[in-house]
Amino acid sequence: MLTLRPLFRHRLTRLLHSHSSDLPIVSLHEHKVAIGWNTQTLSKFHNIWLRDHCRCPSCFHPITKQRLLNTFSIPPDIKPVSARPVQDGLEVVWDGHTSLYPWSWLQTMSYDPKFPQMQQKSEKTLWGAKIHQRPPMVHYDQVMSDGGLYKWLTNIDQFGFCFVSGVPATTEATEELSKRIGFIRETQYGKFWDFTSDLAKGDTAYTTLALGAHTDNTYFTDPCGLQLFHLLSHTEGSGGATLLVDGFSVAAKLKQQHPDAYDVLSRLPVPAHAAGEASSFYRPSPGCGYPVLQHDANSGDLSTVRWNNDDRSVMSPSDPAIVDQWYNAIRLWNQFLTSADAEYWVQLTPGTAVVVDNHRVLHGRSAFTGRRRMCGAYIGVDEYRSKLAVLTDKFDRGANSETSSADVVVERSVWHPAL
Repeated sequence: MLTLRPLFRHRLTRLLHSHSSDLPIVSLHEHKVAIGWNTQTLSKFHNIWLRDHCRCPSCFHPITKQRLLNTFSIPPDIKPVSARPVQDGLEVVWDGHTSLYPWSWLQTMSYDPKFPQMQQKSEKTLWGAKIHQRPPMVHYDQVMSDGGLYKWLTNIDQFGFCFVSGVPATTEATEELSKRIGFIRETQYGKFWDFTSDLAKGDTAYTTLALGAHTDNTYFTDPCGLQLFHLLSHTEGSGGATLLVDGFSVAAKLKQQHPDAYDVLSRLPVPAHAAGEASSFYRPSPGCGYPVLQHDANSGDLSTVRWNNDDRSVMSPSDPAIVDQWYNAIRLWNQFLTSADAEYWVQLTPGTAVVVDNHRVLHGRSAFTGRRRMCGAYIGVDEYRSKLAVLTDKFDRGANSETSSADVVVERSVWHPAL
């Protein structure tokens, strides 16, 4: 799933593994150090940026991975005494200090210009109703090992959801499964859920009503990252099929066919609330809410879908002219969400749990009769991303994901690109 373009990497790195005369060319400019990887490729780094990112033990703690250097002690007009290429990287001598920056790290971190091909990026697979032919699935026994857990989390990262088969139909086993990812997030609904349609909580999830495709926690400043569901039993009735919709796929189609509507959903904040419990009243901060479609500030890629029409609060746009645009945009959005080619319906049964990325995949259900007992949990997005990052580091270094155990610990380099 995590890939680099090998030809580009080879073009930049092949000269680093031969004799020293083939090392990059380094030159000093007034405020920058320039590295000529070859006759056509040049990177430039500001002097202050290089000094701030020294990773020697006196500037960066090798265990805690925290900066020791006082950034604000660096002179704004700092200049190297010298800079030269050596086999292990760029060696820069400052006034009273020497720094060494690995070539591969400099290539990955290059910002002038950026080398997008050098960045590790999650590959997202957009999907629709046809995903029913081969939905992502792992077995409960697999998930109890780190290799299976890695497969589970990479499936979630790639598809936005993943089933787990063979789960014992008990709350204890389901809670243990949830904790394999990270801490369970406690909300007004409790910590680990075990509920039926008895309106024990003031939310339509605790009824027998149909629920349209939605994401949870639109009324939170930070909606949960993952949610896990497990149907424990359904007796004396029928219905209650689960609905999944890939919000990223729907948004991509909307952007292509109706860019103006996509723009409105990306700009206009939507207030939301959870007010069914007399003891709680949840609204996001700021109170105006957040757009339906949120984007990565750096890449511009779609990062989060927030949509629950049932929980929307009163819209009060600053510009009256946008009211018609807003209703036209959400009407189109709803048409795309409810189209037959977007909706994946599945009848859950005891023993099969499903996890969805609440920042991407919308879920819902059909109405039902009888007694339907569900359990599950919310898991924070940061806990999920942390676990995935640790396992990615582990298995990208060659560990066998089928046999490796939790006893294998990978020491994180101070030159890890995310640091």
